[in-house]
Amino acid sequence: MGADPEHECCQGADATAVEETIPLSGDASCIAEARHRTAVFLGRVAAADCGTTVSERVLGLAQLVASELVTNACKYAPGPLLLRLRRAEAAVEVEVWDGRPDIPAAEQADPYRVGRHGLEIVKAVAADLTVMPEAAGKRITARIALGSSV
Repeated sequence: MGADPEHECCQGADATAVEETIPLSGDASCIAEARHRTAVFLGRVAAADCGTTVSERVLGLAQLVASELVTNACKYAPGPLLLRLRRAEAAVEVEVWDGRPDIPAAEQADPYRVGRHGLEIVKAVAADLTVMPEAAGKRITARIALGSSV
């Protein structure tokens, strides 16, 4: 293992955890940054001595989820936000914190609706999706199985 404990496999209760928290500005440029940082993070996870394989499919799903959640935060909760990426057990978690307390809900599928499909997409590809209110805003976490075949 390397000398940077922030990006190493953790010892203790969850010996398979690797995580990184990334502050984002909340402007439109942070969407591309979220996709890029997700790819870099998963590359680091695959390279770590944790016995983890990250398929191209999982990489693509994680980038899609990151961009959808960050896009929603930029659009509906202007201001700075946090992107937290975490590998725990056999999954990767993509988590976004924003400053708006409103809890979003996916709309019913409607092929004629233009836009507002982001949360539907995330729900369709994630193994689990949770929304938690915070003291200031909310936290949305999508969990993607590393062996995902969605």
